[in-house]
Amino acid sequence: MSEPRPGRRSALVTGGASGIGRALAEALGRRGVAVTLADRQLDLAAQVAEGIRASGGAATAVELDVRDAARFRTVVEELVTREGRLDYLFNNAGIGVSAEIKDYELEDWDDVLDVNLRGVAYGIQAAYPVMVRQGFGHVVNTASMAGFLPVPFAGSYAASKHAVVGLSRTLRIEAETHGVRVSALCPGFIRTPILEGGRYGRLKYRVDPARLQRELERARPMDPSLLAERVLHALDRNRAIIVEPRRWRVLWLLDRLFPAFGHAFGRMLLRRSRRLVAQMQRTGGGTGGGAAP
Repeated sequence: MSEPRPGRRSALVTGGASGIGRALAEALGRRGVAVTLADRQLDLAAQVAEGIRASGGAATAVELDVRDAARFRTVVEELVTREGRLDYLFNNAGIGVSAEIKDYELEDWDDVLDVNLRGVAYGIQAAYPVMVRQGFGHVVNTASMAGFLPVPFAGSYAASKHAVVGLSRTLRIEAETHGVRVSALCPGFIRTPILEGGRYGRLKYRVDPARLQRELERARPMDPSLLAERVLHALDRNRAIIVEPRRWRVLWLLDRLFPAFGHAFGRMLLRRSRRLVAQMQRTGGGTGGGAAP
């Protein structure tokens, strides 16, 4: 996290009502940071904020659709008016559409890119100038291991996360001249609602939700509360790229050193995903949801 300045620190966490965003907000609250949880699901975000306050922290819930640039600016302005500063922006809101690209429609690109990429850009446009004027702050953009590796059944998601990694690396170079830090958070599998589609994502095939859950658990998803603590620890050290769980760093390194490995990994995922979907479609089941790491 950024070097402490006198006074209470503040943070804005998008997608703060559930999953990684909720865990980050709760961990920040335990550190004495005044947290603003921004989410389309205002009622759920308000419950999380209430829990943080009940534990002795400071938290506010606000409604925000990250696709709305004007609303994003208003949320940041109100936060700065209320707290007098903005120390951290966690651009965390994200959705996924799971299907092979041959089965995509235009909305499957638009929905994911609007939230996962435009939402990050709008957050930067709203908060980064404030941090530049202050001379401090930390922008944390949630990408994914899908921002490095080919991930079949998640074309739009992978495209958006590759873009977020590139944006974060570029902004980090520019921002450091202004005293502002930038990091990209690149999780592997984390036990969050997005693994099953989340509130706004979707899987475009009929599957058995229970079977899907069992398959996802085989990947040993990390608990988001553990992820949040490790992320804040990494931010203390100003890490540019944060990969968790740690075992995923091996895949990241192998892909960087041996690009053919990444292609082999992607082919394996494609075979497994096709086989799983085919099996579940033969046995029937309801409409499920899903997302890549």
